Amino acid sequence: QLQLIESGGGLVQVGGSLRLSCAASGQNFIASALGWFRQAPGKEREFVATITYWTGGSTTYADSVKGRFTISRDNDKRTVYLDMNNLKPEDTAVYYCAARIGPAGSRDANEYSSWGQGTQVTVSS
Repeated sequence: QLQLIESGGGLVQVGGSLRLSCAASGQNFIASALGWFRQAPGKEREFVATITYWTGGSTTYADSVKGRFTISRDNDKRTVYLDMNNLKPEDTAVYYCAARIGPAGSRDANEYSSWGQGTQVTVSS
């Protein structure tokens, strides 16, 4: 199982940008698809983006972030990234990275077996 640690969250103004990172330790990073999810206060955890298990692999995004967010991974550094641009107040949430064994990601949080502790992103208007 992987251990995941997110970083890069913070306070940013509307229209600003942030880069989240998620560093992995443990086994099976290269064999794992990775995803980003988020949870706003009082709301359920929701899918943000996922990437297949090879560097430069296929990506999938939630409609709410498509065209603004980019997920990528560097297998040599055992890190997955989420570049967030043109941030909106509704992007405010705790962001989590997650991993699941296998080539393909999923929009379903229940299919991920490893989770980070989360990093707070706050977008102020």
